[in-house]
Amino acid sequence: MKLPCENAIWYTLPRIRADLAQELVRQGISQKDVADKLGITPSAVSQYRHKKRGGKQKMPKDYDKMISEAAEEIKAGGEDTLQKVLCRCCTCAREKTG
Repeated sequence: MKLPCENAIWYTLPRIRADLAQELVRQGISQKDVADKLGITPSAVSQYRHKKRGGKQKMPKDYDKMISEAAEEIKAGGEDTLQKVLCRCCTCAREKTG
């Protein structure tokens, strides 16, 4: 039996990171700055943008709005914002998709 957080590490979090990277770039942030904000490499951002990473995990119907709001928070937030946003998005996704 896999624990919920184990599945989240392999499937949910990569999808959330990919969608956050895409949304932040869409909002005008450079790939390098997105990488800095998400704690990943610029090449990872590029792979997320070109759908080479991030998976196809099913997400709840209000997920796109949640990602857009999370990206705004990350753009404006402080040091611990990313962890809070990722945990909130992951928990919401897991609760609403089963």
